[in-house]
Amino acid sequence: MQNDNFKSYFQLHLIVFIWGFTAILGALISLDALPLVWWRMSIAVLLIFIYMKWKKIDFTIANSTRLLMLLAGLVIAMHWFTFFKAIKVSNVSVTLACLSTGAFFTSLLEPIFYGRKVIWYEVVFGLLVVLGLYIIFQVEGDYYLGIILALTSAFLSASFSVINGKFAKEYNAATVSFYELLGGVGFLSIYLLFSEQFTQSFFQISISDLSGLFILASVCTAYAFIASVAVMKHLSPYTVMLTINLEPIYGIVLAIMIFQEKEKMNPNFYLGAAIILSTVVLNGIFKNFEKKKKLKLNNKTNY
Repeated sequence: MQNDNFKSYFQLHLIVFIWGFTAILGALISLDALPLVWWRMSIAVLLIFIYMKWKKIDFTIANSTRLLMLLAGLVIAMHWFTFFKAIKVSNVSVTLACLSTGAFFTSLLEPIFYGRKVIWYEVVFGLLVVLGLYIIFQVEGDYYLGIILALTSAFLSASFSVINGKFAKEYNAATVSFYELLGGVGFLSIYLLFSEQFTQSFFQISISDLSGLFILASVCTAYAFIASVAVMKHLSPYTVMLTINLEPIYGIVLAIMIFQEKEKMNPNFYLGAAIILSTVVLNGIFKNFEKKKKLKLNNKTNY
């Protein structure tokens, strides 16, 4: 059992590292954000379809649920579009630092979707996130469009996580992923069709871009999603959450190593990013403490 936990923890770090590498691939692939997302989702849908056929996973769900999943796919498509667009107009470091605000947006959305009370320390952490963003805006004002796009991406990511939380409890992860990605491809295809962007040049992709897209769709999307669900059987949600918070750190370090001068920022940028990341980690610690406190209280009551 202990060996299983170690393997799962190692695999989780690998998954988080892969997610961090997603931003690097987005910068390396020459395609603009919209075709990049369309190709990523299209290839991922095909791979997950093959996986579900191989594992004999049932595609059947209620029509109303399928429709909601398809609509959720539009949210994740827009999340990825704004994410990659932010990278294209700024850089990886700025995008990942701002994307870390997703936890803050989630704390605002959960009371609305789940009807829970607003927690005092989430308000405090929210103010610290605003402070971190203010510092980043002050020192990296030239990247204001990238910052706004990354914050939009973070909000959409939080929205998707809250919506997806309800599906994950009731349905197979691969089934949910298939219909959501299919929905994203469908909505993007309709837009590209009516905007007459499905031209011959759209389907003319270089070998290097095609290789990057395949890695992005297979390793960073299909594999990482399914594997992340599997490791949760052996690790606590708290461990998973804290480890996932390392994604922007992995990504920023990789970006500095690969792109060097383009990714080197003003020291105050790293101060602002550190404040945002610290609030994410502290939020996890507080939530874990509250969970243990409630568990002890329930045990005493039952006794």
